[in-house]
Amino acid sequence: MTAKQGVILYGPPAAGKDTVTNALTELRSTYTQFERLKVGSGKSTGYRMGTAEQLRALEATDAVVYANSRYGNTYVIDAPGLDVAFAAGVPVVHLGQVDGIRALVNGYAADWTVVLLWCPREVTAQRSAGRGDSDTTARLSAWAATREDLDAHPNMVWDLTVDTQASSPQDAARLIDRLLAQRAGAATA
Repeated sequence: MTAKQGVILYGPPAAGKDTVTNALTELRSTYTQFERLKVGSGKSTGYRMGTAEQLRALEATDAVVYANSRYGNTYVIDAPGLDVAFAAGVPVVHLGQVDGIRALVNGYAADWTVVLLWCPREVTAQRSAGRGDSDTTARLSAWAATREDLDAHPNMVWDLTVDTQASSPQDAARLIDRLLAQRAGAATA
């Protein structure tokens, strides 16, 4: 039996997590972005909007795999949400913290492929402004925090690293898809 496969895309804001995920879903319909539970306000696309009461209920049953706060909101990766995502196919989880990767890999049984998507700070600034973000300054602060996070975890092992300034989203998606196929083949051999 092949283990269920998932993809973790790690990187700073505007590194291409959404764009690469879209390219993956265009490549194969089995890929789907995992919608984290978001408690707060602002952008709702790509999230399951929740309440503080829902978060407390998940915490009470140890169903929170990982939670972090940024931009005045709380973002939650929850076991029930992951169960639904895996039932639908291959979830693609977006993260910006190495601790989140470790919590997910260690806290939810699956064959996780961990991908570092990276771009320089000035590219994050250009992309953020280009897509009309009203909080580019906060996103640049998050870029710096991601850089510090990487520097603080020099032994972090990546299954794949993609420079999104140099590689197209479609090329990145093909590399990720190929890596998952190889891992699935190795698991069944």
